[in-house]
Amino acid sequence: MSEDQKNTADEATPAAEAKPAEDPSRSKKSSRSERSSGSDKSPRSGKSSRTKGPRRSNSGMVTGVLSAVVILAAGGGAVAATSMVPGPSGGTGTDIRQADVPAGRALGVCPEPARLVSGTVVGTDADFSPVSTTASSALNAVVLSNPAGTVPGSKVTALGGGAVAEIAKTPTSTPTPTAGPPVLAAGVASISPVTSPSVVEAAPIGNEQATMAANLGYSATDGDLRGLASAQCQPPSNDSWLLGANTSVGRTAVLNLSNPSETPATVNLDLFGYEGQIQAPGARGLLVAPGTTRSLNLAGLAPGESQLAVHVRSTGGPVAGTIQQSVLRGLAPGGVEYLSPGDGPSNVQVMSGVDIQDADGVKALSAKSGFADAVPAFQIAVPGSTDAVVQVSLYGANGERKLPNGGVVTVKGGSVATMNLDGVPAGSYTVRASSDVSFVASTRVTRGAKAEDATDFAWSPASARLGSQHLVAVPRDGLRSLSFGVPEGRATVNYAPVTADGKVGKAVDLDLAGGTTSVIELPAKSGDSVIAGYVVSASGDPVYGAMILGKQGRNDVSVVAIQDAAAGLEKVPVTVVY
Repeated sequence: MSEDQKNTADEATPAAEAKPAEDPSRSKKSSRSERSSGSDKSPRSGKSSRTKGPRRSNSGMVTGVLSAVVILAAGGGAVAATSMVPGPSGGTGTDIRQADVPAGRALGVCPEPARLVSGTVVGTDADFSPVSTTASSALNAVVLSNPAGTVPGSKVTALGGGAVAEIAKTPTSTPTPTAGPPVLAAGVASISPVTSPSVVEAAPIGNEQATMAANLGYSATDGDLRGLASAQCQPPSNDSWLLGANTSVGRTAVLNLSNPSETPATVNLDLFGYEGQIQAPGARGLLVAPGTTRSLNLAGLAPGESQLAVHVRSTGGPVAGTIQQSVLRGLAPGGVEYLSPGDGPSNVQVMSGVDIQDADGVKALSAKSGFADAVPAFQIAVPGSTDAVVQVSLYGANGERKLPNGGVVTVKGGSVATMNLDGVPAGSYTVRASSDVSFVASTRVTRGAKAEDATDFAWSPASARLGSQHLVAVPRDGLRSLSFGVPEGRATVNYAPVTADGKVGKAVDLDLAGGTTSVIELPAKSGDSVIAGYVVSASGDPVYGAMILGKQGRNDVSVVAIQDAAAGLEKVPVTVVY
């Protein structure tokens, strides 16, 4: 990491004019559903519901209350009023104490290491050929204890079943935290090599979901998949968005859908490109059996698309979706990355970890044939039919950087657009975008400035505002940095190392000024122990974070957004009216 990427970076020069992205294979210009809020996004909070019942006799009222308790305990979620009794006809209300919602297991689904797609596209299901001889992979998992220092039972299993590694045994008892500061500990596991999709899981403890994080890393120094790819193992979902896919000449995008549940999943894909939504035969009713991964070559659904956004929706079992994206320019490998889901559609999207290299080198490289996508860029997808006027702001170590046209870009409804950042001075940045119309966004990071050398790229998806006790799993080797951005106001971030022996070190406080980005280079060890992760918390005005990864002396790069913190104890208030 160069010195100008840190807080002490020298003042950079103003950004040059950004150019629209171009499709390397044809003449096109480029163009998740959103939480509609005009302000920066807040940390998650529990939901609640309210129940009411009609006038009835005492015995009838007791029966209704008991029924409500049974339904609440069985469902483990919010209780809708109309699901138990008809609407009230007037009467007196009696408040029932809030009931705890039982916590479920924390799950993280990890994709398998990158693999080459063999042959031409026939249909959509991908066939694979052997990987590079120098390819290596590793899975690193960290599970945090409760405030009393008890680590929940946790393990790594194969997606299809079968034990891979135990992280921590199930505790025989759960100590109650005492007065005073928490005594944190952790369970840690490192697995290498990784040969198939896997699942990291941790049981709830004290009726709260466990705090867990896992990271899968892939690296190769030769072959078509040369480069660095990394992904945080993600919880399965019934709705997610993936940006940054490219199916034009020399680009390969493979969508991997993994179902860790015991219920079959039926997946529908909504595809969006520069010209609008793509009606693709074969994108509906995709069956993903329990404990399996289905791999789809997106070129079979949307060929020749240089800007492709994928909305993944499933019924039945939830799925974890990632896109293995790779680039080959003639015989020169152009990098590999996992595209992971970012925040869903919203009026405000923020991406940190946008690490940009020398502007002159990037400009010269992008002018060469086939290298139009070898530049940093901001990509937007608008799910609805209404056009979005998006205001884009860029914040570096020394404050905001001006963008051409005031950073305003208009994106047609139902399409994808890309704004190149090839004139931005070298440094680490945070991108904030806002609009009156919901949209999803991600930002591309690139490495390499010579056409004859191997290049690499990464995508930083939009992420949620940081709150209390986020856990970040980090690879055991390579270059690692944490990037924090504060679009406005002022904030404090503290981060504490978690070592391979399960100890949580002393936290370091970092004061951040609004409108800036700060990058912290991470050491390999804390004391004599290898660092396996970090516990990150933030207070004050909204802060966003990401982890930047690289390899010494190589152009390899990968960016991983910091995931949401685990949900705390949730309660449902219940009121009975009689």
